[in-house]
Amino acid sequence: MENILFSYWAKEVTDNRGKDKSEYKLPKKGTLPEEFRPNEPIKAFMGWDGFMIRDPEVNIVEMCRAYMEAVQKESCGKCMPCRIGTRVLLDTLTKITEGKGEDEDLDIIKSLAQSIREGSKCQIGQTGPIPIISAIEYFRDDFEKAIKEKKKIPRGNFKYKLTAPCISACPSHLDIPKYIEMIKEGNFVESLKIIREGTCLPGTLGRVCIRPCESNCRRLNLDESLSIKYLKRFVADYEIEKKNSPIIDMPEVLSGEKVAVIGAGPAGLSCAYYLALKGHPVTIFERLGEPGGMAAVGIPDYRLPRHILRREVDIITSTGVEIKYNTNIGDDIKITDLKEEGYKAIFIGVGAQNSTSARVKGEDEGYKGFIPGVKYLLDINMGKDPYPEGNKVVVVGGGNVAIDCVRCSFRVGKKDVHLVYRRTRKEMPADDVEIKDAEEEGVVFHFLANPTKILAKDGKVIGVECIKMELGEPDESGRRRPIPIEGSEFFMDTDIVVPAIGQAVDLSFLEEKDGVETTRWNTIIAKEDTFETSAPGIFSAGDCVTGPDVLVRAAGNGRKTAEKIHQYLTEGKVTLTDNDIMENLIAEIKPYDKDEDVGLLGGRKRLHLKALPPEVRKWTFDEVEQGFKVTEAMKEASRCLRCYRIGLFAI
Repeated sequence: MENILFSYWAKEVTDNRGKDKSEYKLPKKGTLPEEFRPNEPIKAFMGWDGFMIRDPEVNIVEMCRAYMEAVQKESCGKCMPCRIGTRVLLDTLTKITEGKGEDEDLDIIKSLAQSIREGSKCQIGQTGPIPIISAIEYFRDDFEKAIKEKKKIPRGNFKYKLTAPCISACPSHLDIPKYIEMIKEGNFVESLKIIREGTCLPGTLGRVCIRPCESNCRRLNLDESLSIKYLKRFVADYEIEKKNSPIIDMPEVLSGEKVAVIGAGPAGLSCAYYLALKGHPVTIFERLGEPGGMAAVGIPDYRLPRHILRREVDIITSTGVEIKYNTNIGDDIKITDLKEEGYKAIFIGVGAQNSTSARVKGEDEGYKGFIPGVKYLLDINMGKDPYPEGNKVVVVGGGNVAIDCVRCSFRVGKKDVHLVYRRTRKEMPADDVEIKDAEEEGVVFHFLANPTKILAKDGKVIGVECIKMELGEPDESGRRRPIPIEGSEFFMDTDIVVPAIGQAVDLSFLEEKDGVETTRWNTIIAKEDTFETSAPGIFSAGDCVTGPDVLVRAAGNGRKTAEKIHQYLTEGKVTLTDNDIMENLIAEIKPYDKDEDVGLLGGRKRLHLKALPPEVRKWTFDEVEQGFKVTEAMKEASRCLRCYRIGLFAI
């Protein structure tokens, strides 16, 4: 931002015109990345909060015309001020750039732009005129010169992106305002069709997504964010309830270029589905006897009923995707075998299905009752009590796996359930909703404590020694580092200890001749935006690349990888598209401002799902939350501010 010539962003003006670069002031608001592509500088940007100019050769009049052309193109046309007004603005600006402008045009533009802002129903009309108004205010001489000289202004090189705070935050970049608008209008079938353009797991994500979109919802600045996740669940459940068949547009011609997918978790399923929609025959190789990966065996049924996930997999296989279960890559078939069998591309999407070391004395002694968190959940999700002799459970950790372990413990009949976490509740990485549910169900929390030793008798756990902790300076995660308090050891009586402090990826199936490079953390090295590994034709995404991460990111990156594999199969190379680049750039510019004064009245709180009472639900694996009714979903959808924003890059 050091070389910004002029910036008007979020009502802050930084004007460096006429100054030596050594005297430039830095804008405090707004961010403008340096390059579009390597050696392709971004000369200027115009968007929802104003504009920023880096290159003095950018013609502000032409940029305003191009921006309004984008606004007019994206206007939904449902309100007259935006539909008609933006067309008149575009025509007037076009007239000026063609050398046909008149003196009164500037006053017409300013007056009309203000009317569009005040009369439009959504953010395209409400924010679209902002940079136009500010451009005329601060660059009026440029507009007057264009009108006076009557010269045609050459067209500039511009690229634009339609976004929204929620869209930008979503790993799958779902068109959230659009699918919510469909719910508001009662068009639930169309809403689900829009969702499936970005994810093939709407019912799953409608239950277990960590909802980054809701943390970037402008409604937060008024009262509470929209229940975006639950609205997604609603349309997915509605399809099941009404026994509707999914609307899937299949290609007329298949490519014949086979793709192998390793792992039937969220990343692999998503990659396979979107490859199938592009006409490629896909086979998934899965080591378990059912699909879903950690979504199936790591997430309890009370959060994600198995039939929901299986139905979504059935929809995926209906596109022609084949899943070979109980198949271990490396043992039953090797990556080199897949290549010899004619698979032109391979996607590795295995999850983090191993537990990391708890680093406590006694963990390697094989004591009965010491059960790693992933194994504990796997047993429970396969329908068995991991340790029937045990009655008291101590789970160690603060993430979602730890919370699932304590809540599942009640559901397999354990009546005394504790969670030990080395920081405070504030620092817990688990979803706050899940923590609250665990508290309601009677889990006993022990904060600022950490286990040091497993105690056993006759080969069975009888307790755990812990030490009290205090918080020091923040570590690399941004959370304050827990520090043991010397001499504060204490004992907890228990017969089951479940460490749930981390997960690990098993890449033992990879051979040196496969050519896939890995990190010292035992994850696969893949390019961040194209998902290519060091081996030609082999791509990877999900936990095996990022380490243990959230389901929504694995699913989103699986879909994105499908696009890159398709590009590889059809073009012989993989590149970033303009859309890929602009999604990344928009995320840097940040379309959500938590300090923005939205300028509307709040007071309409979000609707929450009804849940089974704690004393009922804690003993059953029945789904805890009940979905929205039709009237509730439409009412909640009506809270959406439809915060579309348009960003235009001059390159």
